[in-house]
Amino acid sequence: MKKLLLLFLLTIFVFSCAPKTEKTLDTALLSSEEKIDSTNIKSLFDSALTDGKSYEWLRDLTQNIGARLSGSEGAAKSVVWGEKIMREVGLDSVWLQPVMVPHWVRGEKEIATYTINKVQKNVPICALGFSIATPASGILAEVLEVKSLEEAKALGTKMEGKIVFFNRPFDDTLINTFSAYGGCVDQRVQGAEVCGEFGAKGVIVRSMTNAIDDFPHTGVMMYGDLPAEKHIPTAAISSRAANILSTDLKEDPTLKFYFKQSCETLPDAPSFNVVGEIRGSETPENILVVGGHLDSWDLGEGAHDDGTGIVQSLEVAYLFKKNNIKPKNTLRVVFFMNEENGTRGAKEYAALSKLNKEKHIGGLESDAGGHTPRGFSIDANTVNTQLLQSWKKLLSPYGLHDLDKGGSGADIGPLKDENVTLVGYRPDSQRYFDYHHTSNDTFDKVNKRELELGSASMASIIYLMDTYLYSNTPVKP
Repeated sequence: MKKLLLLFLLTIFVFSCAPKTEKTLDTALLSSEEKIDSTNIKSLFDSALTDGKSYEWLRDLTQNIGARLSGSEGAAKSVVWGEKIMREVGLDSVWLQPVMVPHWVRGEKEIATYTINKVQKNVPICALGFSIATPASGILAEVLEVKSLEEAKALGTKMEGKIVFFNRPFDDTLINTFSAYGGCVDQRVQGAEVCGEFGAKGVIVRSMTNAIDDFPHTGVMMYGDLPAEKHIPTAAISSRAANILSTDLKEDPTLKFYFKQSCETLPDAPSFNVVGEIRGSETPENILVVGGHLDSWDLGEGAHDDGTGIVQSLEVAYLFKKNNIKPKNTLRVVFFMNEENGTRGAKEYAALSKLNKEKHIGGLESDAGGHTPRGFSIDANTVNTQLLQSWKKLLSPYGLHDLDKGGSGADIGPLKDENVTLVGYRPDSQRYFDYHHTSNDTFDKVNKRELELGSASMASIIYLMDTYLYSNTPVKP
């Protein structure tokens, strides 16, 4: 009986400590225009959280199509899916923009092993995009461990005939994990270019992640200006395997590492950007673009990268229609093709826009995963940066506190101009690199509510950009 009484009292205490009401915006502090904005933003969030479509769209895209690397059958199917789903939303017009894209294929599953103290260890490994294959029998060589491109260059001809192992981990003291990624990714992208010049036999790279696990992370690599005869096979090994290999190399610096991969680059393939729009009611010649990339790496289902960005971008248009918000400017949704290994879709979209003398006033990209919304990064002139930052009081009740100057996104980046306001959607980044470019990037890793909050967040800032962006005359920074 005493235990029941204590449990009862504890329950009363917990509920008494909980906030009684949700924190909301004090409308008494708002102008009449801001009160209208606050009401519309609330409606966008309410609709996304009670009648959103993004989660089921994502289920369909990831479960029924899956991986969508440019040039692949999955990518082709995703274009058909994208056009169909845009038409179902009821956009005023939907069309496909042809674009030729790279076509790299992984081939058979990669193999990696080494032996130490008479024990063979199997290593989780995956080829990096655009890497060449190993010989059919694989390659076997001693390993040189380095932590940077500079350290590798310093080795010079000592690399000849060796496998170079780049093992610089993420800086876990950085709260923004994209900064940690940026601090490491050069070894993945340029490692083979540096080492191939000096006759290395191959390159293996620690996976780009904060996590210590057994999932190797793929991603693009480049040979730069190296002649074809100096191209060398390049692969990523899992972070846990990297730690173990590093320890084993200290015990036996002469151990030999073996890996085999059968990837190849095929001729460019035809593909498309998928484009749809709601025509502006007042200034249709002004275009606000919102989008993500339709392609994904081939190991998983492309859920966080970038299925979430695709469905959130379309849901912006859906939420406008659902709430009978008629944009003043044309609202254009773009599913870009080939962000992962070429950005051909982005470049083609920008080139066609210039050719057609289109006038973009702003853009928003979602390509940072589908986790809890935190805010937006702003790439704009001083006047419009300050304008967007003035909306913090309208957005902060929804957890959107970050409105900082920064980059926007790889796909809308080619539209950059001093009079074009570009914005990147920024969810919480702590879990993103657990999934990025891995077989683990699957639908079940996406939280429905977080995804829908992201859609509403994007719709809200697009609503504000549409309402106010050209109320101010942009000036040079």
